[in-house]
Amino acid sequence: MAFRQPRWIYWKEIFRTKFQANCQKTKIEDNWIGGYEIGPSVEIRKLKSDKYIIRYTYDE
Repeated sequence: MAFRQPRWIYWKEIFRTKFQANCQKTKIEDNWIGGYEIGPSVEIRKLKSDKYIIRYTYDE
């Protein structure tokens, strides 16, 4: 069985601070608590413009 790279979905918003991005990251993670699916892997990435984006995994 070959290892598959995760598929990433990028959040539609760009955040000015890491704190703002972290708040949204927590909301995304909390949506899966108590659900029937395995929660996504959520990452905060810093852009060259010193702003932040969020991406999370998508499994089919």
